[in-house]
This record gives sequence, C-alpha cells and structure tokens, in this order.
Amino acid sequence: MITPVKFAVVGCGNIGSRHIAVVDSQENAVLNALCDIDPEKLTRYSSLYGDIPTYTSFDEMLEKSDVDVVNICTPHGLHAPMTIAAANHGKHVLVEKPMALTTREADEMIAAGERNNVRIMVVKQNRYNVPIALTKQALDSGKLGKIYMVLCNVLWNRHEGYYRDSSWRGSKELEGGALYTQVSHFIDLMIWWFGDVIQASSQIATLSHNIEIEDNGSARLVFESGVMGSLTWSTSVYNKNYEGSFTIIGENGTIKIGGQYLNKIDFWDVQSMPLPEDIAFVDKPNAYGGKYQGTSSNHDKVINEVVADLLNERHNTVEGNEGIKTIRAIEMIYGTQEGYPK
Repeated sequence: MITPVKFAVVGCGNIGSRHIAVVDSQENAVLNALCDIDPEKLTRYSSLYGDIPTYTSFDEMLEKSDVDVVNICTPHGLHAPMTIAAANHGKHVLVEKPMALTTREADEMIAAGERNNVRIMVVKQNRYNVPIALTKQALDSGKLGKIYMVLCNVLWNRHEGYYRDSSWRGSKELEGGALYTQVSHFIDLMIWWFGDVIQASSQIATLSHNIEIEDNGSARLVFESGVMGSLTWSTSVYNKNYEGSFTIIGENGTIKIGGQYLNKIDFWDVQSMPLPEDIAFVDKPNAYGGKYQGTSSNHDKVINEVVADLLNERHNTVEGNEGIKTIRAIEMIYGTQEGYPK
C-alpha cells in the first residue's frame, strides 16, 4: 500500500488556492496543513476541503504539522526565508515562481536543501503546455536544424486596481519587477530550450501605473547555444491580455507559439515534422480573480511529478539548481538596463 505524500500549502491566495485544489484531487497526496495570515481564508478553505488543520504562524506550522512537502505560495520576497526555514525543519519544498528575487537568496535556498537532505523544487507548469512540449520535441530531435533567433512577447493588461488592491504587487521589495511576475515562465522556457543567458541589454520604464517596478520593457539576449533573443514585455496593454508568444527561427523551420497564454500554435513549418492533425490544445490559463489571467494552470502535472519523485517512481521535477538560472537571467537583464526605477 502506498503511503500518501503529505502537503502543506502556505499562502491561500489566488495561486495557493490552486495548489490546495490540486493536492486534494491527487490520488497519492494528502493535504495536512494550511497556513495564511488571514484567518478568514483559512476557515473557508479548511471547511471546503474537510477540516484541514490551519495555522496563522508559519513557524508554528513547521513545528506542529506532520507534512512531507511545504508548498510556498506567498509574495515573492518571502520565498527565500520561508523555503530555508522549511528545509531547516526537514521538509521538502515546492516553491512558486519566482524561486527568489536574487541569486544570493536562491543559492542559500539550494544550500539549505543540501544541508538538510531535502528537495528544493520549483513550479514550472508551462513546460507541460501542449505547444511547448511539441516545440521541445522538435528542438531536441534536431528537426529545426541550427536555431538563429527566438522572439518572445508578453503583452498583458494589469490595470491600476490590480496593484492598488494588493499589499505586495508593485512593490520593489516584495514583487521585484514584472520580469519576476509576468515573464519568469517565459524566460525559463527560453533557457530550457537554448541554455543560459550569457549576454543581455535592456531598457525599461514605468509608464502607466503608480508602482515601484516597471510596466514596460525590452531586452536583447544571447544564449549559451549562440541563439539570439528578443524579449518585449508590458502590463500596460489596453483592457485585456493580448499575447504571450514565442517565435523560433531555425535553419529548417519556423514555429510561432501564440494565443494569450502559450496555448496554441499560430505557425508551424518544420522540415520532416508536420504538425499532427489530431492535436488537441487543452491548456487553460490560471485565473487570478476578476478578468486577470496568467500562464497555464497545469499545476496538476507539477504536483503529480512531485509525488512521483518522492515515491521514487520517476524524477522529472525542476530542482533549485535549475530554477536559479531564471533568477540569474533576470538579474542580468535588470542589471544592464536603462531607466529602472530606483
């Protein structure tokens, strides 16, 4: 008989509620603790999922709860200290993006995991998107030949209320910047495909919001494979999200992954690899309340891999030493920019 993997979810906001629902529905997982500073949220979700033990103190939860994995779903600036504290209590950690706000913090998280012999795993659910998986297959098989360039656009809407009504969004200390919130999954995918970012130059600005971070930016990138990259991002798009897309230009093919959330293929022309006729694009976006949506909601696949990993069935989770690559790239982009708000 399989012993279920026991989870705690810390932070019961928009993304935390997604983790709660996924863990509850996973066959070999059980939800053993919820933690949030808002007692009302704790009461609501505990009642909804069968009187789960709740804690308003993270330290108390670590001391008293019987869990194997702590899912960190709190504001970005809290990811590192909470991950390190959980690791020091002998708990595995699954941390939402971004892993941390600095590479120094990410290194400390990885070191805490190694020191305590626990896993530090990072949520990268977009890798499971149907168009992303097909593109990875084309790249790994060499069907595209030499890759020349990748273009990435993240053109989304976040109106002033999105920031005004939050205790942490728009904060340099707790959110860090739009690259950490809206763009980190896109940067992760480019690194996954083409290797680490080795050169970057950028320009950013805060044009349409009263916030401490940027809302528009562009960057020129070079990856260790030699691929040239162009990245453009905005949270100033009128009314609603417009596009989250990649265009890959290769020797033997061109691919554009598009839609608003990397959920469809807009163009596929690859030598010796036609697009399957029966392909189903089933990826849905995460919903964050109101009209706001983000990247894919494939958290069920992430949790499945965490459970399989800890039960020694397979090992496909994204580890901290891979997650840090995105943070390093973001630091490089911000560090070469002109106009970043101080």
